[in-house]
Amino acid sequence: MPARELVVLGTASQVPTRQRNHNGYVLRWDGEGILFDPGEGSQRQMLHAGVSAHDLTRICVTHFHGDHSLGLAGVIQRINLDRVPHPISAHYPASGQRYFDRLRHATAYRETVDLREQPVTGDGVLAVTADFTLEARRLSHPVESYGYRLTEPDGRRMLPARLAEHGIAGPDIGRLQREGVLDGVTLAEVSEPRRGQRFAFVMDTRLCEAVPQLADGCDLLVIESTFQDQDAAIAEEYGHLTAGQAAAVARDAGVRHLVLTHFSQRYPEPEGFAAQARAAGFTGDLTIAEDLTRVPVPRRR
Repeated sequence: MPARELVVLGTASQVPTRQRNHNGYVLRWDGEGILFDPGEGSQRQMLHAGVSAHDLTRICVTHFHGDHSLGLAGVIQRINLDRVPHPISAHYPASGQRYFDRLRHATAYRETVDLREQPVTGDGVLAVTADFTLEARRLSHPVESYGYRLTEPDGRRMLPARLAEHGIAGPDIGRLQREGVLDGVTLAEVSEPRRGQRFAFVMDTRLCEAVPQLADGCDLLVIESTFQDQDAAIAEEYGHLTAGQAAAVARDAGVRHLVLTHFSQRYPEPEGFAAQARAAGFTGDLTIAEDLTRVPVPRRR
């Protein structure tokens, strides 16, 4: 199993279909499991996808419309039933605190887990770990909605030929990485900069300045494309994106792998979304998400 991958639980928009469950996405990132937008049925979809409650370390909710949050009640009760031993952080718009409270305490259950509520109050950094920085940006939707971006710290890539030139091998490589210099040889002499990986999750929004900010330079971008381009006026009215709009953002932002999702039930066949994304000039890897799809985060360049 890849150490970094997206597991898609559901891909519908407001109305689920026979083929598409309400939203739900799990990002596996080394030791973390981040659950985004658990819509109704997410707990069962996790079972189908082989994702356990113990895999989760964070929950990120973009906004409090039902297709993005009604599954919270079941997921929260499941992590308590399974007695997940580690803390789980929950990020969500602060304006929806009353909805989070209702979902967290929808029915009686025994609380056994350290669920740490961390409501989002505006643009900025939400968490910094050794492996990534998690930040949020306000989107444009009828209710307060945030997109999330995860950025790995930049590092350095060791260059075998230069290491060999200086006779550095085995444990000495690790020592050089830790200390920065070894017998007069600096780390910069035998390595080159390696940009950290970037991931963004953009759900319900019309085009706004936050969308390209979140998408900028992403290795993997998960973004809604509720409507097809012929329905752009409806998308604007209801605060959504079309396939062409989402793909144009990804094109201009230099996204390597684009995942389109959150499809309106009015489009029974997915082919149109791919065609419109390519017509918009996006030439990178493209996934038209299906329920239970697994998408590895692209390897570092």
